[in-house]
Amino acid sequence: MLFSVVIIDLIGFGIVMPVLPFYATEFGASATSLGLLFTVYAAAQFLCARAWGRLSDRIGRRRVMLLTIAGTALSLLGLGLARSLAWLFVARAVGGAFAANIGVASAFVTDVTEEKDRTRWMGMLGASFGIGFVLGPAIGGGLAPFGYQVPMLAAAGLAAANWIHALISLPDPPVRAASVGGEVLPVRGLREPLMRRLCLANFVFSVAVTQLETLFALFMLHRFGYDARAVAVLLIAMAVLMGGIQGGAMKRLSARWSERTLAIAGSVLLALGFLGLPEAGSVALLLVPLALCAVGRAILQPALMSMASFAAGARERGAAMGTFQASASLARVLGPLAAGWLYDRAAAAPFLFAGALLITVALQARGLPARGGGAFEPPLAEV
Repeated sequence: MLFSVVIIDLIGFGIVMPVLPFYATEFGASATSLGLLFTVYAAAQFLCARAWGRLSDRIGRRRVMLLTIAGTALSLLGLGLARSLAWLFVARAVGGAFAANIGVASAFVTDVTEEKDRTRWMGMLGASFGIGFVLGPAIGGGLAPFGYQVPMLAAAGLAAANWIHALISLPDPPVRAASVGGEVLPVRGLREPLMRRLCLANFVFSVAVTQLETLFALFMLHRFGYDARAVAVLLIAMAVLMGGIQGGAMKRLSARWSERTLAIAGSVLLALGFLGLPEAGSVALLLVPLALCAVGRAILQPALMSMASFAAGARERGAAMGTFQASASLARVLGPLAAGWLYDRAAAAPFLFAGALLITVALQARGLPARGGGAFEPPLAEV
């Protein structure tokens, strides 16, 4: 029941993704304004995630999930009824605040699973993102020709239906005893030098990928005259390619090569993809760098996550992973600002900037251990 609620929630988010840039331009938004729209959403999500988690500890996961789904429905309704750019900003800020419920869903999974099964069920929660990001853009792109407000209102209706579904179907998980030792602040995950390096790599990687996430639709509109439906097709194709690699090929790749090697390879592929984007003179040629971006991200992201999961001791692994995820959340606050500002000065600038960032990740990855825990091999510099 929880996964069905989360999937529907993420489909609603995915509906907005390919449409929002085109919708914002109808209100006179520049690339800088578009970057700010993404930033206010990410900032609200970053600031509220901890508060929702603590509230769910006090009043229960189910109540908080219902509250956040209702808030999401209202924010999407506000998007669909927007009459100005300022209205869009308010709706996105509200949406980001209530979208910070994925942490609550993760805690829900922890409440109802045993430790030996937790990784498998957390993987199922991750798979929910893939489903939402495939179906959502498909629905949003299909509805966009009827007016850009129509997908927003459809997403609001879906969120309202999801609230009813959760109200009827979603039980409250059993209350578990608090962890021994009290609350652990995420910043403690940065005490280990290796964890600091991995968080920095994750931050730089996340800033790079937000350049494409923020500006891809605008780039396709200005360069090739694409509309929301055509952009959605490309987003779906990239999501399917990434899902195929992460769901199948990564098992074989990780068995053959170390996480360090995969991190370097993924960074290089992503850098080549970003550097090739501005040079593509046709959509057919553009497919090559887009494929490189999808493959590179599908390899790099799990490699960094795997190294981070082994970088801290078992007793502080939760804090370490919380810090690791927080580094990506912070990047999604700052990255869109840089993307919009750079794009208004030169259309190629954000992608060149991202390529340069990913080259630094590849160089930094050379100094990381090859595997986690006690089985870490020494960095290449020491070999």
